[in-house]
Amino acid sequence: MTKDKSELLRSLAIDRSPEKVSRSGRRWGLISGIVAGCAVAAFAGFGVAEFRKQEAPREPAPQTAAQPQTPPPQAAQTSKEGGSLAASGYVVARRKATVAAEITGKVVEIFIDEGMTVTEGQVVARLDSVLAEKDYELARSRVETADAAVAAISADLDDATRIMSRVQTLSQKNFATEADLTKAQARVGVLSAQLRQARSQLETAKIDAKRSGSMLDKHQIRAPFGGVVIDRSAQPGEMISPMSVGGFTRTGICTIVDMDSIEIEVDVNEAFIGRVVPGGAVNAMLDAYPDWTIPASVIAIVPTANREKATVKVRIRFDKKDPRILPDMAVKVNFLREARANGATEAAAN
Repeated sequence: MTKDKSELLRSLAIDRSPEKVSRSGRRWGLISGIVAGCAVAAFAGFGVAEFRKQEAPREPAPQTAAQPQTPPPQAAQTSKEGGSLAASGYVVARRKATVAAEITGKVVEIFIDEGMTVTEGQVVARLDSVLAEKDYELARSRVETADAAVAAISADLDDATRIMSRVQTLSQKNFATEADLTKAQARVGVLSAQLRQARSQLETAKIDAKRSGSMLDKHQIRAPFGGVVIDRSAQPGEMISPMSVGGFTRTGICTIVDMDSIEIEVDVNEAFIGRVVPGGAVNAMLDAYPDWTIPASVIAIVPTANREKATVKVRIRFDKKDPRILPDMAVKVNFLREARANGATEAAAN
């Protein structure tokens, strides 16, 4: 019993031998290193979380119903108060034509180019006219032949008329027989008929010559009105025809625009067409020159609406023409409120 207690006490005693102390020190050093590493990792994670929290964007505080809202821009208020009606459209030319020939032929010369100004009746191109010239010369020759025939028959008729007069005188004095008188009268009648026929042939020859001259003139293609050439589509050597026949045959020589006929066409929403009056003042601004305000006025409101777009077309004239204004330019217009008020007053007075 005493021996067991002694062994038990010895087992509970701390071993102070060098080997035991060294082994225990290494164990506690390993445990301390692990604990220190965990602490450093935890501190680093905490620091990153704090940094992200500081860098996160702050959400705006919700506005209460009592806070006033930001007023709209002043330009929008001015536009609403002024009642300005805006629309957009294009510059168009009322007189614009593609010049073509009335006959089929080969282009020999072209006397115009893009940008040139032409006058009414000016020759812009010429077609091959060799055969037409020969036909005209032949027609003129027929006129001369018919004219000579009329002159010859007229001379014969004058002679026959004088002979008939002498025979009538001799017949009254019984120096000529009735047969001689009848023969003279018959010759005068025949020559008179031949003269009428010759004169008719002369008129026919003149008409034919005039027609040949007109056909010859059609080989000279002329401008129908004065304007500016905006497109040249034909070249010398090409065939041209008044109608498309396929192949390489063209139907036009050039396109001419009358710059004095340019105006503006805009589409106005049909809900606001009542705010537009004929004669009302308009400010127009070309997209090509946004800082240039052009005074204009309403020509007319086209009395029909576009069912698909729910718009009405309005024609506007420029108060003053300018060479910078070109067809097919995009334009924006503002219908002035004062002009609408004046127009409404005039309409009420009438």
